[in-house]
Amino acid sequence: MKYTFLLLSFIAHFHIQAQELNGNQLLQKAIKYHDPYGNWEQFNGSFEVTMNTPDQPERVSEITIDVPNEYFSVSAIRDSINTSYYVSNGKGSAVKSDLRKPEEVIITDEKDVERAIFMKNYYTYLYGLPMKLKDKGTIITDKVDRKIFKGKEYLVLRVTYEESVGSDVWFFYFNPTSYELKVYQFYKTDASGKMKMDTGEYILLSEIKKVKGINMPKVRKWYYNKNDQFLGADVITNK
Repeated sequence: MKYTFLLLSFIAHFHIQAQELNGNQLLQKAIKYHDPYGNWEQFNGSFEVTMNTPDQPERVSEITIDVPNEYFSVSAIRDSINTSYYVSNGKGSAVKSDLRKPEEVIITDEKDVERAIFMKNYYTYLYGLPMKLKDKGTIITDKVDRKIFKGKEYLVLRVTYEESVGSDVWFFYFNPTSYELKVYQFYKTDASGKMKMDTGEYILLSEIKKVKGINMPKVRKWYYNKNDQFLGADVITNK
């Protein structure tokens, strides 16, 4: 009877906690966990990420993010091709070379420059979460939901974006006591803005790697929403 009472008390507390927090309050608590010293706005650091995808060779990337100076670079090696993308003050560039022929440089084109911008936005967003949810154009839903996902309970924040930023709908799942970001998930939308439930992906986060005072998820595992198919994993691998 005692244990039943304790369990019911915990569930009641969990419900109250989800009801009392609004979206921005939950976000602030999550930011406090991941960026306890408020370092993100001045973040300038490098880290190595190793990506493994089914039936593909391993890819090791060296990523540099310099937030105050608006600089980004990523250099990745897959097989013998070394590809580097750079963005400085909004301008992208790219360099490719074959490690077997270091004296030769592979010619890059406008698509590579566009990809540099994409890579900057991609990596800065994902490794800057949840702090990046404070960016202009982000719409934080006021209501905080409580959900069970893959057998675990979370406080869930629903996020959309102004049309100029993006059309996907995102859900961010937080540990209900520590407020650590544990899962994020997104869906594409149709012309009316309705979510297409057979689209998008979810990403499971585990472990923590401290990089320049930021508590970043060390391991990310990617899956399709529609069938739970595993897409790949990337891990912060530098010491």
